[in-house]
Amino acid sequence: MAVKTLSEKDFFRIVKRAIFRIPEEIRHHLDNVLISVRDKPSLKMLKELGLSPDHSPLGLYVGTAMTERTALYPPLYPDTIYIFRKPLEEMCETPEELEEQIEITVVHEIAHFIGISEDRLIELGYG
Repeated sequence: MAVKTLSEKDFFRIVKRAIFRIPEEIRHHLDNVLISVRDKPSLKMLKELGLSPDHSPLGLYVGTAMTERTALYPPLYPDTIYIFRKPLEEMCETPEELEEQIEITVVHEIAHFIGISEDRLIELGYG
């Protein structure tokens, strides 16, 4: 059974708790990153990812990865991590499971931003 009885306010509270659970080593990279909650990705996002509308990611990093930045070409827009509420709620049965999955999702999106390897994510317990 999916978590579908949460109000928007409760969902945002869970997102805040999930982000606070992320180890400081990773979380400090969020200082200049916008976290945006959407019900689901737009059709444009899905198209850019090469996904069909029936396959929705849990989160998405949009921006210029730290590994691709140069002093000559700073990013034009703020980096954003999107959290997609509907797919997350559909896969989780309890608010606690939802909080854990949001934490994992945000960490994976931060990894895209700063270039954390899959091996390091596994070491940190997010693999």
